[in-house]
Amino acid sequence: MPVAAGSPGKTRVGSGINPADLAGGSIYRNPANGRDEVIVKDTSNTAVLIGDSQSEPSFGWPRQGLAAAGYKVFFCGRGGTGYVASNGKTGNYIDALQRGDWKLPYGTPPLVVIEGGGNDAARGATDSQIVANAERLIASIRQRYPAARMLMVGTLARGASFGGGRRSQVDTLLGTVASRHGLPFVSAGDWLTRYNLTGSMADGVHLNRQGHAALGAVFGQRLESMGLEYQDAGLVSGLAH
Repeated sequence: MPVAAGSPGKTRVGSGINPADLAGGSIYRNPANGRDEVIVKDTSNTAVLIGDSQSEPSFGWPRQGLAAAGYKVFFCGRGGTGYVASNGKTGNYIDALQRGDWKLPYGTPPLVVIEGGGNDAARGATDSQIVANAERLIASIRQRYPAARMLMVGTLARGASFGGGRRSQVDTLLGTVASRHGLPFVSAGDWLTRYNLTGSMADGVHLNRQGHAALGAVFGQRLESMGLEYQDAGLVSGLAH
């Protein structure tokens, strides 16, 4: 017997349930795909962000950039994970999605952003492993949200000429994957040196709050330059007439 609509925390199953009647944060089993999904009261300007410890903090630069571009952010992921890397509690991106370690929102978000690669670089994931799992994730997201735009964001690093090493290599690799699938790609493989942020580090790979704010502004500007900022469908439609 289904739980009464509006009470978050338990999965709602049944043809008589209207997702619009459920409280935000409720879990709904989507009959179209058989997957548990999270009710978000308004997905029209919500970007889904899949990522690692660069994205996890509320002040993380990917979140700040998306907010600057006009989006609310629904985060999926956890620090220590990646296309191949797992943190022990949460699987890598595609495994976590498939087994429900985290759940995507119900509805159709306008943009899905996949950020990462740093943990894959640190833990010795091979090119073939990264590519295979990235392609599985892309296919799954496209199946789930066929109308959403998708963006891949590479691996934050110092750049190949400044000691970026494997992190910069993975950034380049992910750019190749994105290109092969016709996806826009934001390379971050030299951003630490390009934007003079090596002095704004909390540790060897993570920025401090000031660094996150600076890079969030950069990312937001990049989204706008690529035409990926939030566009109110009603406003755009009105202007068209």
